Amino acid sequence: MAQRTFPIIAALVVAGLIIGPVTAVLWRGGGFTALSAADISALKFTIWQAFWSAFISVVLAIPVARALARRAFWGRSALISVMGAPFILPVIVAILGLLAVFGGKGFVNLLLGPLGLPKLDIYGAQGVILAHVFFNLPLAVRLILQGWLSVPSERFRVAASLGAPVFWLLEWPMLRRVVPGAFAVIFVICLGSFAVALTLGGGPRATTVELAIYQAFKFDFDLSKAASLAVVQLCLGLCAGGLALLLSRGDMLGAGFDRVVQRWDGSKALDAVFIVLAALFLLAPLMAVAIAGLAGLPDLPSSIWGAALRSLMIALGAVVLTMALALPLATKAGEAASLLGISVSGLVLGTGLFLIVQPFVRPSSVALPVTMVVNVLMALPFVLRILRPGVDSARADFGRLGQSLGLGGFALWRIVYLPRLRRPLGFAAGLTGALAMGDLGVITLFSRPGEGTLPLMMYDLMGRYQMDAAYGAALLLVVLSLGVFWVFDKGGRAHAVV
Repeated sequence: MAQRTFPIIAALVVAGLIIGPVTAVLWRGGGFTALSAADISALKFTIWQAFWSAFISVVLAIPVARALARRAFWGRSALISVMGAPFILPVIVAILGLLAVFGGKGFVNLLLGPLGLPKLDIYGAQGVILAHVFFNLPLAVRLILQGWLSVPSERFRVAASLGAPVFWLLEWPMLRRVVPGAFAVIFVICLGSFAVALTLGGGPRATTVELAIYQAFKFDFDLSKAASLAVVQLCLGLCAGGLALLLSRGDMLGAGFDRVVQRWDGSKALDAVFIVLAALFLLAPLMAVAIAGLAGLPDLPSSIWGAALRSLMIALGAVVLTMALALPLATKAGEAASLLGISVSGLVLGTGLFLIVQPFVRPSSVALPVTMVVNVLMALPFVLRILRPGVDSARADFGRLGQSLGLGGFALWRIVYLPRLRRPLGFAAGLTGALAMGDLGVITLFSRPGEGTLPLMMYDLMGRYQMDAAYGAALLLVVLSLGVFWVFDKGGRAHAVV
């Protein structure tokens, strides 16, 4: 009974926390409103850039994930963790790094000029797609890498001994199961693009739905238009996620003895090229931020440590709540329900929560808990996409055996399932904590002066034109985000046996 009740309760909690705020904004705005020609144009551009951003990210991630899965080298686990940094960084920090590398005066254009080649223009649609690939390529690599590592090592041994085609026999069924879900998650992420479009796009031809929602709030305070756009965005995200869940069917590859996978196939030189190119693309902007941030560390105000502590509290709380909701929801229906979190506009979600709590308490007094809840809702789809393949495999391979031995409920999870979910659980917890550390959304609506988080303080420093201190705060935020990710991800690194 409990095994059926907990997933239903978790799904109702998630749905209520998302649908409630959207309904509150729609009710306060007086209902739906018709979309203008500019809104239709923003909708078309949003779908176009989201498709190409997700497609390019997944296509590039496949050879990189394959190379990392079948090659062992010194520093491999550290490289995998650091390569995930772009996805967990605050958007504005990463964009500063991209501008330092690909901008008009960036490193790449400084090299292209003497060669007589045309300079890269990072602004506009191409800049939006470039930034999205930068942010989401690490996520695609890790999701696909988890799929590769889930293939039992015994299958590779048998294939090697028989001289069978490893790709068609083992890897293709896994890719059919993992890639559609990874594509859908990245597509939905890009549907909600705001800071990227505002910074690198923003013109009439490069305006996303999320940016149009922001303009409706900021300039017109048109809640009806904002809610209408949010519902359109929500429907797009749910359609994409539902399609991915239908397509992400693949045969399970059976159980193994949890041995470390050893590979003999493929070109070592080609794998090295893929790994090096991906590392350069992802790490060069981070190095640019680090160099500028080191010079700004002495200029950090003393209040920065209180802000960092508040960010850590939000991150740790978000990890606990997300894991508590994710394990009961680790089914196809639960994953579909969780897509509401990244399908709906974060701006609408924050405004709706503000409208709901305003009659009862001062919004500023619940700033940290509300920010934590919103981060849980936003992280839940990623966590379930990471956990569900492992949960499905564990249930298919060991569920009946556990029941035949009289194991059920928490005992079944503790003895059978959780040991085999250590790798994805560690990755999912690290991802949740790091994303919550760098969030700058709801806290801007609720926070009182002097009680903000580290990302909010960084933005305040930028607004006061204290750029050296802002770069120092950005570096501190990067270090803390990576530290949270590394601590939780330690049990889920690529060299883990189980």
